[in-house]
Amino acid sequence: MRTIEIWVGVFVAGGLAALFMLAMQVSNLTSVGETDGYEIKARFDNISGLNVRSPVTMAGVRIGRVVDIDFDEKTFEAVVSMRIESQYDQLPEDSSASVFTSGLLGEKYIGLEPGGALDNLADGDVIHLTQSSLVLERLIGQFLFSQGSDDSKEGAEP
Repeated sequence: MRTIEIWVGVFVAGGLAALFMLAMQVSNLTSVGETDGYEIKARFDNISGLNVRSPVTMAGVRIGRVVDIDFDEKTFEAVVSMRIESQYDQLPEDSSASVFTSGLLGEKYIGLEPGGALDNLADGDVIHLTQSSLVLERLIGQFLFSQGSDDSKEGAEP
C-alpha cells in the first residue's frame, strides 16, 4: 500500500513539473536570460498588441525577440528594440520590418524582410523601412463606412 502512495506522489510531481515547463514555454520566459547577439531598433506608427518578448522572424524562422518598447515624444512613434541572435549577423542594412499577426486573432510579432545592401546591420543600427500593425477595429470601421457611403449613393437620383 505504501509503494502505491509513493508512485502516485511521483506521478503528481512529474505532472506538476510538466505543467510548469509548459507554462514557461508558452509565456516565452525561457529566453529571458539570452544576452548574446546584437540589438537593433525600428520605429513604427502603430504596434498595437506587440509585447516585449514577442518573436522577431525572417522567412518564418525566429531569429530574435523584442526586448524593449518605448515611445518617442518628439516624433510620436513607437520605438521597438529587438535582440537578434548572433548567428544571424548577415542581415542587410536596408532590411524592412513589419508588425504581423499570427493567425486571425493570434499574437503579434515582427517580420523582417531582407534588402539588397552589401553592408549588414550591426549593434545599435535602426531599420528605417517599417510597416505598422493593421488594427482590426480600424479595418472594420473603414469597411462599414465605405459600405454606408455606397448605400447612400444608390438611393440618390442623378
